[in-house]
This record gives sequence, C-alpha cells and structure tokens, in this order.
Amino acid sequence: MLKTVAQNCQVHNLIIGSVRKNSSQAIKFPKKYFSGIQPTGAIHLGNYLGAIVQWVKLQDAGNNLTLSIVDLHSLTIPQKSLELPQKILEMTATLLACGIDPQKTVLFQQSTVPQHTELYWYLGCISTMARLGHLPQFKEKSANLKDIPLGLFTYPVLQAADILAHKATHVPVGEDQLQHLQLSQDLVRMFNSRYGNIFPIPKSLVTETARIRSLREPEKKMSKSDTDSKSCIYLTDTEDSITKKIKKAVTDFTSEVTYDPLNRLGVSNLITIHSALTGKSPEAICKEAKGLNTAKYKDVVAADVNHALAPIRRKLNEYLEDPQYLLDVLNSGKHKAIDITEKTLTEVRYSLGIRFNLGRSNAKININV
Repeated sequence: MLKTVAQNCQVHNLIIGSVRKNSSQAIKFPKKYFSGIQPTGAIHLGNYLGAIVQWVKLQDAGNNLTLSIVDLHSLTIPQKSLELPQKILEMTATLLACGIDPQKTVLFQQSTVPQHTELYWYLGCISTMARLGHLPQFKEKSANLKDIPLGLFTYPVLQAADILAHKATHVPVGEDQLQHLQLSQDLVRMFNSRYGNIFPIPKSLVTETARIRSLREPEKKMSKSDTDSKSCIYLTDTEDSITKKIKKAVTDFTSEVTYDPLNRLGVSNLITIHSALTGKSPEAICKEAKGLNTAKYKDVVAADVNHALAPIRRKLNEYLEDPQYLLDVLNSGKHKAIDITEKTLTEVRYSLGIRFNLGRSNAKININV
C-alpha cells in the first residue's frame, strides 16, 4: 500500500515538474471563443445585434466557438423556480432560431457542467475582496441593496471560471464587461505564475455593432429592465407590436432624416437599427430617405425590421413546439463541455496538488515536456 502511494506521489511530482517547467516557456494555445448569456427573459434587438449576430458570424467563419446559457449567473437575483426551466429552453430556442448550429458550436447549460463551479472555487481562493469590491457593476448593482448576496459579489470569479475551464483565448464582450474580463486575465497571470502555464490569457473581442438605444429614451441603451414596454423591440414581438413601437419612437422636431448620433439621438438610433438589419450604410439609408419626413421614415424602418425578424420568430416558435429536441441539444452540448472542461480540471487538480491517483479520471493530460 505504501509503495503504491509512493509511486503515485512520484507520478504526481513528475506532472507538477512538467507543468512548472512550462511556466517559463511560451505555450501556443489553439484559438477558442467563449461567451455566455443569461436565461432571464426575451432577447431584445440590442442583445441580438450586439451579441448573437456576432456569435453566428464567428461560428459560420469556422471558428471554435462555445456558448453557455449561464443559469447560475441568473441566480444572483431571485428567480421563480417554476419559470426558470422554461426560460432556459426559450433561450436555447432563440439561439437556434438566430442561427447557432449545435453541430458547429458547443451549446450547453452552465449548471450541468460541474467543472465550472469547481474551478470557480479554486480561482476564488486566489481572488481578493478588495479586487472584487472595486468592480463597477458590483458597485452599481449593490448600491440600493440592504443585504448584498455573496453571489453578486463573487460572480465575476465564476465568469472567469466559465472562460478558463474551456481555455478560451478570445471572449466576445460588450464594453460594460471589459473590467470583468480584465479580472479573468489577472487571475490567469496569478494562477500560471504559481502553478504553471495551465491557461491562456483571454483576449477581449469587443463587438463592432453600434449600441442600440431605447426607443423612448434614446439617451439610454435598450434594456429589458426599462419600465416602458415601448422602449424595447423583442424578437418575440408581433409585427403589429413592432410597428407600433417604432411609430412611437422618440425623435425630435426636425423632419429631415439625417444621421447625427451626437445631436439627433432618436432618429440616428432608428438609422442604426435599420443599417444593422439591412446591411446598408447610414449614408445610403439617408440618401434613400431623402424627401421623407421622420414619420414616413418610421414606416420604412418598421417594414424592414419586420422583414428581418419574421423568419427568426417563425423558427423560434417551431423550436418551442419541440421541447424534447431542445433538451437533446443541451444534453449533447453538456457532454461535449464536460469532455473539454474535465481535461482542464485534471491539469488544475494536479497542479494544485490535490490529486494523486491517475486512475481517478479518464481525462488525458496533454503536457509538453
């Protein structure tokens, strides 16, 4: 028995030595993209144009892309347990309807892959309260809370675990998430300097799509938390609802259609939406709209928005009629994600010194000596 333990310790030390030897060497990690989305409600036009369209482009260009429906992150605010399963399926259906192909992209539900939360603990052990407390989103979200949930404080560490468990090299993010990605980068540097080059330093891939603004308050971004239901266009909206919302969109007292994002927020927002959905430049749109006042131009925008979103809404409804297919997609993605992350976690466990017996895991350790 003692001989077996000694032999396993020798193997463990050999692995640790190999990992730490690599800490002074440059390792070229294969390019991988990772992103996540919370299942907390219908997708609006800002989500679609700012994130999902970019994911579909990355996928269709042949990139290695992993997408997670991050249900654990959604729990930082209270969720109705009887509604959350349906929301997860609706988000799955939405992504598929928008063009995500589960044969090309790993699509899975975060909570079904326990390696994420395991890595979250390890990274939490090298994170500091001071660093997390300075993140602007925590300050903003906790400002009006009497009792601050621990999950709200530490969820950026779970975000880092999501990314690192898949050894992602690139993360498509909005500008509001850049500081959270910087935390992930800092944690990689800390972990690698202590335990060897296990993780790549993930790079941000800031989406180029212009920010879509509220239809009712164009000085703000479009948000599902807006109390005015006419401020957002959702992918699930009917044609009639979309038309009414665009007709009610706030513009100004100038009737001419011009693109001036600094001085004419409302009409410029409509042009931005129109441009993103049709592929036409703002200049071309303004040229075509010459002679129209903003009221007539809203009719043109409504027609083109409805034309662009109708196929998505139709596919979304078709997917929702087959929940078993959606469950099969998530189950397949879960197994793919577990295979990927277990390989990463096997390396992590050995590097931390908490695993001795190679027989405990079927995952292969790929270490360049």
